[in-house]
Amino acid sequence: MYRVIFVILIAIILNGCNKPIAQPEGKVIVNSENYPMMPGDYQWKEKDVEIKTLSSLDINGLADAFETLEVGKGDTIKFEIDQNPTSILVTKLNEDGTNDNVEVKDNKLTMPMEDGYYIYVLKATWNKGKETFVFDVNVK
Repeated sequence: MYRVIFVILIAIILNGCNKPIAQPEGKVIVNSENYPMMPGDYQWKEKDVEIKTLSSLDINGLADAFETLEVGKGDTIKFEIDQNPTSILVTKLNEDGTNDNVEVKDNKLTMPMEDGYYIYVLKATWNKGKETFVFDVNVK
């Protein structure tokens, strides 16, 4: 009888120790200052739990919600995203409506050599899901 109660108690304790699913966060680092990126669409599937959220804002709205960073021409900025994504695709949206894929090396981005306003969209992918992050810069 005690063995059955012991097994049930262990099962309850182990079941209660499951970690909640935490949405990954991303930040941009400029001059040793951290700026949280704006999270966009998010999907995650872990065991029998599936989460899917769509941002209530479009890319421009997310950029407006972010504190625009002032950076210099050719500056290198760093970014960090929680839980080590398996891939990150970065797109730069230009003022004229065009966009460019941006090369990422060691989680660093080189800013354009032209003055202007740019929005960066980072699409991070993990084995269990994906998330979009947005930030904007003013290059002078």
